[in-house]
Amino acid sequence: MAYASLDDIDWTTWQPAQQATLLYVICDGQILLIRKKRGLGAGKINGPGGRIEAGESAVECAVRETEEEVGIRARGVRVRGQMRFQFIDGFSMQVDILTANAYEGTPCETDEAAPLWFSIDDIPYGEMWATDRYWLPEIVVGKSLVGRALFDGDQPLDWDIKQIEQIV
Repeated sequence: MAYASLDDIDWTTWQPAQQATLLYVICDGQILLIRKKRGLGAGKINGPGGRIEAGESAVECAVRETEEEVGIRARGVRVRGQMRFQFIDGFSMQVDILTANAYEGTPCETDEAAPLWFSIDDIPYGEMWATDRYWLPEIVVGKSLVGRALFDGDQPLDWDIKQIEQIV
């Protein structure tokens, strides 16, 4: 089916092909981001994260993926939101968004990602997925949200993001 807007999707029966996480380590006015080296979004700046494995919680996945991608162990991890991404080529992904307020270790580059620290006032949205600029600022200040976005490749066609009280 061809999608032109979020209204073209039956979200009551929608199922993601993949479930994943993104973790944003936020400490002392700085946010840890990565430049992805491979996979979906290679070359873009994003948070560490990846696919949730069978039997793994979103928190366990986010901590594991962050350790694999940049060599640190996140602490004080909290689920902050969830985004549902539908691509017009048929691929779909549900992403749990988490934050951490501490970590152990020293961020290091791996074959998956290069760690980058930015001031929370200077996040490089122009090098990120286009809809990040609409929801990441909410996450950075501690708010929770749910959202949906429709993409054609890496170009957003439609999105809807709502602030919520908290993630259960």
